[in-house]
Amino acid sequence: MSATHDASDTQRIREQARVVTKDVQELGGVVRDVAQEKLGELREGAVEYYELARGKARHAEDAVAQFIGRRPIASLLIGLGVGLLVGRFWPRR
Repeated sequence: MSATHDASDTQRIREQARVVTKDVQELGGVVRDVAQEKLGELREGAVEYYELARGKARHAEDAVAQFIGRRPIASLLIGLGVGLLVGRFWPRR
C-alpha cells in the first residue's frame, strides 16, 4: 500500500467519525427533548391528581363536619370507640 492510499483511508475514517459524532449528538438532543416533554406531561398529570385528591379530602372534611354538627353525641361515642380500639391493638414498647 502506498502512503497516499493510507492517507486517504485515514481521511475517510476521520470523516466517518465526524459524521457518526454529529449523528450521536443529534440523537442525544432528540432524546433530551423527548425526555423533557414526557417530564412535563408527568408534572401535569401529578398536578391533576393532587388537585383531585385535595378536592376529595375537602369533601370528606365537610362531610365529617356536617355529621358531627348533626349528631354530636354519636360522633363523640364513635371517637371514643375508635380510640379504645386503636389503644387496644396498637403495639406498645
